[in-house]
Amino acid sequence: MPRKQAKPTRGADPADGPIQFLSPEGVLKPDSRLQLPPAIDLLALHRDMTLVRRMDSEAIALQRQGELGLWPSLRGQEAAQVGAAHALAEQDMVFPTYREHGVAWCRGLNPVSLLGLFRGSTLGGWNPYERRFNLYTLVIGAQTLHAVGYAMGLVRDDVIGSGDNSRDTAVLVFLGDGALSEGETNEAFLWAAAQNLPVVFFCQNNQWAISAPYSVQSRVPVAQRAAGFGFPGVRIDGNDVVACLAATGEALARARSAGGPTLIEAVTYRINAHTTADDASRYRPSAETKAWTAKDPLERLRLHITASGAADEKYFADIARREQELAEHLRTGCRSLPAPDNASSFENTYTDMTAELRRQLAEHEEYIASDQQSGSPR
Repeated sequence: MPRKQAKPTRGADPADGPIQFLSPEGVLKPDSRLQLPPAIDLLALHRDMTLVRRMDSEAIALQRQGELGLWPSLRGQEAAQVGAAHALAEQDMVFPTYREHGVAWCRGLNPVSLLGLFRGSTLGGWNPYERRFNLYTLVIGAQTLHAVGYAMGLVRDDVIGSGDNSRDTAVLVFLGDGALSEGETNEAFLWAAAQNLPVVFFCQNNQWAISAPYSVQSRVPVAQRAAGFGFPGVRIDGNDVVACLAATGEALARARSAGGPTLIEAVTYRINAHTTADDASRYRPSAETKAWTAKDPLERLRLHITASGAADEKYFADIARREQELAEHLRTGCRSLPAPDNASSFENTYTDMTAELRRQLAEHEEYIASDQQSGSPR
């Protein structure tokens, strides 16, 4: 049976401007619409954002060198992803799209495993339950329904609302603004609301659904949509890592305590093209990209930790060393990824291979063997 719905907590009006704690100039100030967490490790946030950006840059270089078939860049969205990820409890489950490299990093995944999907050597490359991070989802919006289904299981397993912080569990699902136009996403909102599920929808509104601007998808802010389904919506500055951490932490805590779903809109911008196969200059005005580049999430945090004295030359030297080590790890790891064997697609279709798949595998192996014997280039 669905749990009794909790009353929505007070929140900011989504029609107002985004909640912001850390300005583009690096000034940290309060915002009465949201509470700051009692303790924030700003250096850990800066470290992860810096290394995630380097990972992204190296992956783009590998794609340009022919080592990857494709890469969806996250540049400009580091604060949204790292801030949200730092709000997670160990037992919480994450459902990503295909661009959450920063969340994967914060969950402890080896970044080389992310490259395998875009190199064509794996279908995912990691165990979703080991790091509580599901496989990347390429079908737009599908992960929202996956997340809601998982959240339904949490309710039935009775692991929410007990007050035990080490046991109560929430789901965090990421989506882009383009996913809001998909039926799956709206169905997920409806199910989450109707059953008061412990799921937080984190929308990185990076302004463009490939070549379609958000203005042609909706007449209201993303967060305002939540009201139509009956749960809270919060609009934050997605380039402010502190606001992303605070809003996600509050929403996840509410979900774990049986308070139901929340929709977070992180207003941000993807500086690079949709993927390395895209040419954003064909549809995005250069002045827009330039204006958003000036709001760089990593630079504003650097300005703050430098001005506050939290970081010194030794800290930045150590970060530079770790960046270089990560780059070398990615380059070496990517080129050493094994090619999938012929049986892989058959063995990984079902948990237990069916008799029909065994027959198809045998036929496929016979075909490959005949090609090798004949010297066919196929």
